[in-house]
Amino acid sequence: MAERIYLDHAATTPMLPEAMAAVQAGMAAWANPSSPHAAGRAARAQLEAARARIAAAYGWAHELVLTGGASESLHIALTRSLAERRLITAVEHDAVLRFSEGAGVLPVDGQGLVRFDALRAALAGSERTLVCIQWANSETGVRQPIETIAAIVHEAGGILLVDAAQMPARADAAVLRQADLVAVSAHKRGGPPGVGALLVRDFGLLLPTGGQEKGYRAGTENLPGALGYATALEVVEDLGGVTALRQRLEARIAEAGGRIVGAGTLRNPLIGAYRMPGVSAAAQLIRFDLAGIAVSAGSACSSGSMRPSHVLTAMGWQEPELREVIRVSFGRSTSEAEIDRFADLWCSIAAEARARAA
Repeated sequence: MAERIYLDHAATTPMLPEAMAAVQAGMAAWANPSSPHAAGRAARAQLEAARARIAAAYGWAHELVLTGGASESLHIALTRSLAERRLITAVEHDAVLRFSEGAGVLPVDGQGLVRFDALRAALAGSERTLVCIQWANSETGVRQPIETIAAIVHEAGGILLVDAAQMPARADAAVLRQADLVAVSAHKRGGPPGVGALLVRDFGLLLPTGGQEKGYRAGTENLPGALGYATALEVVEDLGGVTALRQRLEARIAEAGGRIVGAGTLRNPLIGAYRMPGVSAAAQLIRFDLAGIAVSAGSACSSGSMRPSHVLTAMGWQEPELREVIRVSFGRSTSEAEIDRFADLWCSIAAEARARAA
């Protein structure tokens, strides 16, 4: 029986052996970093060293709050920002939608890119505004033009929050030069689950609430997690190799009559979204899973419900097409042989659908 193929790395990617070893070492030397005794001070030194390593991996020269993951980082930024109002795009991650009740929603075009005219109009006025936008969409991989957006936001006196949970370290230094707040996550990058960070340009942007992390996050610090996160980020990802794999897959899908979501736009090389005409995403997932291939129908927070994608809906997709899209996401372990096996089955299922429709 063929080994299972995992192509859902955007949901989570397996922990790297180096990160596992770092977590284990952190547990062996565990003490509460907030304790004043010698063991606590030693743990504090390790924690601060890990913090510095994480910041260095992202090229971040400002403040860094360790959190329980990107969702918590987004919650802190969205609910404790000193901005007077908030704007999000219509294609943000479900976590952002949950934390942004009452926020203004910016429309996107057919490729999923924010409309600059709508952004400028929404920023007009005297209120200081926090604008939250993904570096790359977690369902389609479409990347937003962050530098242009940042210029518009800052010209209006606003604050830019970037959801960079899907961004590899060192992938886009321009984002970090322009953003005011950045949410990042360990388990998307081969680190342990349950740890992430909020990169903060200036603590004056946030309301402190007391507790640990200089008063910006309560709870005992996760030293083993921070060590695993820092170590994972230092194992460089080969984005060039992944780009070639995605191109190989998309050539097959296009030849077989599939539709590549966001084709022609700048996309995260680790994520691809594909429509198979005439076959629902639910049916595709079953076929692929039975064949030992793990893919998804969108972000992990929403794919289980199988409801229509709010991302594709915002991009102008309609029934039944928007229910025929699956997401394939690549990782460090993804091989050419795995992509070919997936593509063979994708083309076979698509051919069956065409035969039924004929």
